[in-house]
Amino acid sequence: MNNIKNKSIILFDGVCNLCNASVNFIIKHDKKERFIFASLQSDAAKEILLHFPAKKNKLDSVLLVENNVIYDKSTAALLISSKLSGGFKLVSIFKLIPKFIRDAIYDFIAKNRYAWFGKKETCMLPAPEIKNRFLE
Repeated sequence: MNNIKNKSIILFDGVCNLCNASVNFIIKHDKKERFIFASLQSDAAKEILLHFPAKKNKLDSVLLVENNVIYDKSTAALLISSKLSGGFKLVSIFKLIPKFIRDAIYDFIAKNRYAWFGKKETCMLPAPEIKNRFLE
């Protein structure tokens, strides 16, 4: 990937159907191509997480790396949605809800995501037209 300096990196569970659908949704609504992606199972994600020792490589949360800061759970999701085109910026109003409440809801969904949405045996392979948006 050429210029990742001006990009935000989204780390996601590559075998989770809900996570993969979310990545596809983000790509569709990221008209300015602000985001690049790596599955949490990838070597790229493991290398990125070495710079953030407080964050263990657990697969239970989306992670957003932006300006050398890492965000997780509901905060990551709200920051991502605030940068998407369309009315998705309005979702950021949920930042008014205390983080411990937002994260409790996030954790409940994360805990049940495989049961509700299923999971793949291997990480998704991006289509050739979006492969440049993924770190390996």
